[in-house]
Amino acid sequence: MGLHRVALLSVHTSPLAQPGTGDAGGMNVYVVQLAEQLARRGVEVEVFTRRTSSEQPPLVEAAPGVAVRHVAAGPYEGLGKEDLAGQLCAFTAGVLRTGARHEERHYDVVHSHYWLSGQVGWLVADRWDVPLVHSMHTMAKVKNAHLADGDSPEPPGRLIGEQQVVDAADRLVANTGEERQELLDLYGADPAKVAVVAPGVDLDTFSAPGPDARAAARARLGLPAGVELLLFVGRLQPLKAPDLLVRAAAELLRAEPGRRSRLRVLVLGGPSGSGTQHPHALADLVRELGLEDVVTIRPPVDRPELADHYRAADLVAVPSHNESFGLVALEAQACGTPVVAAAVGGLRTAVADGETGVLVEGHDPRRWAQVLRELLDDPARRGRLGEQARRRAASFGWDTTAEATLQVYAEAREQRLAPAVARGEGAGGAQEPMA
Repeated sequence: MGLHRVALLSVHTSPLAQPGTGDAGGMNVYVVQLAEQLARRGVEVEVFTRRTSSEQPPLVEAAPGVAVRHVAAGPYEGLGKEDLAGQLCAFTAGVLRTGARHEERHYDVVHSHYWLSGQVGWLVADRWDVPLVHSMHTMAKVKNAHLADGDSPEPPGRLIGEQQVVDAADRLVANTGEERQELLDLYGADPAKVAVVAPGVDLDTFSAPGPDARAAARARLGLPAGVELLLFVGRLQPLKAPDLLVRAAAELLRAEPGRRSRLRVLVLGGPSGSGTQHPHALADLVRELGLEDVVTIRPPVDRPELADHYRAADLVAVPSHNESFGLVALEAQACGTPVVAAAVGGLRTAVADGETGVLVEGHDPRRWAQVLRELLDDPARRGRLGEQARRRAASFGWDTTAEATLQVYAEAREQRLAPAVARGEGAGGAQEPMA
C-alpha cells in the first residue's frame, strides 16, 4: 500500500498567491510547504485551485514533484469567497475530468483544505474510491463565537457544509489539541478520525543568523537602528485586529508622549474578507488618532524580506480574535523575535506564554499598551524571550509536519482499502489472481 500520488484541494485560494492580502494567508503557506515536503519524500502532488485570471496557465510546476492545476469555475475575477459555494459543482467537474484521464485510483488520497474544498473532496474521493483527509483551517462555529466588533457572522450554509465534510471525511487533521476538542464538541466528530498535526515553519528562510541579526536586518531594510519597532503581519480585516495594535500604540503615546520620537509601528498586509468593504479603514484610524508619523502601512512582501522584517522588529504583535494556529507567530519566533499575541485558539500553542512571548487576555488597548511598554522597557527580557522563541520554533519544522501527515494518509488508506483487500482485491481495485 505504498503512497504515490496525492491530490490537494484548495478551491478558494491558490498556493501560488502572495500571502497577506485577499484570501491568501497561512493556509497558502501550509499547502505549499506540505506539498513540497511530500514531493521530497517521493510523493507526486497535484494541487487543484480555482483559476482567477486568464493569464494563469492550466498547469504550473510549482516545485519538483508539485503541480498546480488551475480549474475554471465561474468568472475568473470578481467572485468573493462568499460567492464560491455556487461554483463548487463546476470546480468538481473540472477535478473529475482530470481524474478521468488516469487509471483507477491514480490518486491515493484526497486532502482538502477549508470547507469549500471539503465539499469538492467529499464527492471526488467517493468517485475515485480513495480516502478523504480534511483540514478545516478555520471553523465557522469557532469564528462566530469570537467575532470582532462590526464583523459579520458566518452564514448557516457554511455551518451545514462544514458539518457534512466532518461527517464524510475519513480523517480530520487538527492543528492543535484545542482544535481537535472543538471538532469533537462543536461538530460531533468521531474521536478516532481526528489527528493532531502541528503546522511547521520554513527554518531555512525564517532564522536568526548570528547575534547581530536585528542590526543587519534593519540596515538592509533602511530602518533606523534606535527605533522601537512593533510589527504586524497579516490580512487587514476585523478578525486579525490590526486596529488593536494601532490603538495600543496611541495609548502608549498618551501615557508617554516623549516616546513618540522613537516608537514605530509597521503593518504589512492588504485588505481581506470583510475588510474589503472598507479597505482604507486602518489608514483612516491612523489619521483619526494622529499617528501618521508613527504607523506605516505597507503591502505584503516576499518571504526573504518578510524574514528580515521579523528580525528587525523588537516585538511582533498577533492580536487576532481567533487563529486555528498562527503561522506568523511561529515565523517571528523562528527569527528570534518575541511575540505578543492574543490568548486565543492556536496562538496558545504557537506561543509559550512567558517563555517565547506574552499571551494577552482580551482585546483592551490599554492592557495591550501596558504589556508592550513593559517589554519595550526591558531589552534583557526581550533578549531572553527571543532566544527561547528561536529554540522552540526549531522543533516545528515542516519535515515533522509532513511525516505526521503521511502517517495520517497511511492510516486512512489502510482503513479504506481493508474491505477490498479482504475480498481479494488489490489497492488498484483489480481482482488479485488466485493461487
